[in-house]
Amino acid sequence: MSAKPAAHNKLFNDMDEAEGFVSYPERIRKIANAFPDRIALKTDGVSRTWAELMPRINQISNLLKERGYQQGDKVAVLAKSSTEYVEVFLGTLQAGMCLVPLSGMASSVQLEGMIRDCGAKMIFISEGTKSLLEPVLTNLDHLKKADRIAFDFESPDWTSYESLLEGVSTAEHIQEISPQDPFNLIYSSGTTGVPKGIEQSHYMRNQHTVRFEALGVGSETVTLSSTALYSNTTLVVFLPTLALGGKVILMSKFNAEEFLQLAEAEKVTHTMLVPVQYQRILAREDFDNYDLSHFQVKFSTSAPLRENVKADALKRWPGKLIEIYGLTEGGIGTVLSATEFPDKLASVGKPGEGVDLRIINEEGVEVPVGDIGEIVGRSDAMMTGYYNRPDLTEAMLWTSPEGDVFFKSGDMGRFDSDGFLFLLDRKKDMIISGGFNIYAADIEAELIGHPDVADVAVIGIPSEEWGETPLALVVPKEGSAANEKEIREWVNSRLGKTQRIQGVAFRNDLPRSTIGKVLKRELRDEYKDFI
Repeated sequence: MSAKPAAHNKLFNDMDEAEGFVSYPERIRKIANAFPDRIALKTDGVSRTWAELMPRINQISNLLKERGYQQGDKVAVLAKSSTEYVEVFLGTLQAGMCLVPLSGMASSVQLEGMIRDCGAKMIFISEGTKSLLEPVLTNLDHLKKADRIAFDFESPDWTSYESLLEGVSTAEHIQEISPQDPFNLIYSSGTTGVPKGIEQSHYMRNQHTVRFEALGVGSETVTLSSTALYSNTTLVVFLPTLALGGKVILMSKFNAEEFLQLAEAEKVTHTMLVPVQYQRILAREDFDNYDLSHFQVKFSTSAPLRENVKADALKRWPGKLIEIYGLTEGGIGTVLSATEFPDKLASVGKPGEGVDLRIINEEGVEVPVGDIGEIVGRSDAMMTGYYNRPDLTEAMLWTSPEGDVFFKSGDMGRFDSDGFLFLLDRKKDMIISGGFNIYAADIEAELIGHPDVADVAVIGIPSEEWGETPLALVVPKEGSAANEKEIREWVNSRLGKTQRIQGVAFRNDLPRSTIGKVLKRELRDEYKDFI
């Protein structure tokens, strides 16, 4: 299925020139020069106009150049979302260097590995993340005190952010940027070892800006950003909003009540949320008391948004609802305008503009429409590759019969006859029971329809008889009187014989990453001896 097949045999980020390319720093400078008094950013109640923000951005870029750093060198940030974080992010880009946003969910050992892997010249942190680096600081001896910057605390081992900028020129610094230059390096959320570094180019980020402009982001946009700045989920809307002259309201930490208060007070028009945030916001008893009439578009990504949650949002939350399925690596992307296609809420939509998606089997052969297989894709927005890991990059590639390079998603899915994509499971999460492939998503879709089920995850656990067997982990609704046996019999009566679950275990919640993905590996480890 293809909206507009990409006509280039190489990864697009290998291109030396690109038609219509405008670097991100150039976009920002144009907006700042044209609208100096326009508010660009508001964090913790404090607003910054472009006239106030740009001198700080210039100071960061001038500081980096004064130190003699080269184009493409890495600057790491491990911090809560803040105005200072944004200054460093944009100043690093303006200097032609690459920003490495590190996750506060990683372990100290993983963070040490990531900092070594990318060769960061400097690192900026906040007080809340200091404890993550302290255990490994002595191992990062290439980072001296002058290279270790504290945003919001004082310490003899760290240089304060404000003292760092003292005396640094605020003059505009212009560095020529090429499409293939690295923009940022985002490390995937690995559970063991050093996660993979996903290198995105300036060209790829330019395409994100172009696409979100087509989806309604522009100069009148007010985006409420509530997920962490180290996540691509955040950046795909946050960055285009600033580049197109809009305003960003930046939350340092998500809270459903505060989100609704800000949305009403700031007359928010756009937001990007992950599914668990939609669930928490819509579950508030006072949700309908807030004036959300200014909303134009709500985006959702990172994990499938359940059909019932989409339906609830369409009914009660003004503005369009658009679900986006894709990879941080790029290449793969679908768009579901839930408002336009309320009969396709179980899907994640159709391939986006410029995206070519296909479904292949274990042998790498395309399958007919309706058949299940692995989703592969290519587009005009694809990562340069996994940093320092050409072996992993190569393993991700699939070449079509026409000779085009696609990315493998690791996700299983199928197309319907109308061209809508339906996701099933991660390939590694597929349950094989008695020789049959079982997709947890099918069972979860049934279970979420039970009146006493608030949330659910289905995993495969070891079985002597079947190899694996499905187990449902259920978060019951408050006040529920249902028991495990009743729910198991209820859902099994609605499932095919090979899909039937072995048991039900009640939980208070499900473990999730900071962007809302259920951590099924943790659950499989916890319940491996359930039977």
